Amino acid sequence: MSPRQNKEHSPRTAIPWRTTLAVTALAAALLAGPGVAQAAPKAAPVPQEQVAAATITWTLERASNPTADQQTAYNLITAAMNAAVARYNNLSDLGKSITVRYDPSVPTADGNLNGTIRFGNRSYMTERTALHEIAHTIGVGTSSGWSALGGSGTWTGAQATALVRQFDGSSAKLSTGGGHFWPYGLNYENEMSRTAADRHVQIVAAMVRDGL
Repeated sequence: MSPRQNKEHSPRTAIPWRTTLAVTALAAALLAGPGVAQAAPKAAPVPQEQVAAATITWTLERASNPTADQQTAYNLITAAMNAAVARYNNLSDLGKSITVRYDPSVPTADGNLNGTIRFGNRSYMTERTALHEIAHTIGVGTSSGWSALGGSGTWTGAQATALVRQFDGSSAKLSTGGGHFWPYGLNYENEMSRTAADRHVQIVAAMVRDGL
């Protein structure tokens, strides 16, 4: 055998035929044999029902051809309601569809459980008033739950009581009367602050959980 031939068939470069046969046989046995473990495909995720959080929505009844007085009132009411509704929707999952009217015969403003709010006096077209009246449409001072839980002069529901104690200390309570509550009822304009407004919404939401 020539040196050239010896180099081409050297054991360092050729795969021995016995090794080739063994690998081939092993591969065939693995493919054909029973009980070969294979990775199962991942199961598709089970669809989960998505329940959207409730929201408060509102509409303003407008005259088709408003006077200057009406348009001014509409602008003030829109700003007040937009701010109040945004705060409620940001801090709670309460739901209500509210219809708002400008009614100059109303001396202040009022809210009803049926979802209507009326604004009359210009000085009450504020976010504070809108927050307060939205609470009435949800049941504060207007529902049977209010009578049952707040009729004694003190709110007796556990969740709202626990919340006001978290805010103001272990002896704090929510007083009730005349369809209103305090503290944080936003019954007067001088009660309004960012903290008080946020706590007002949180307490109303807790009252609803109590059974308002």
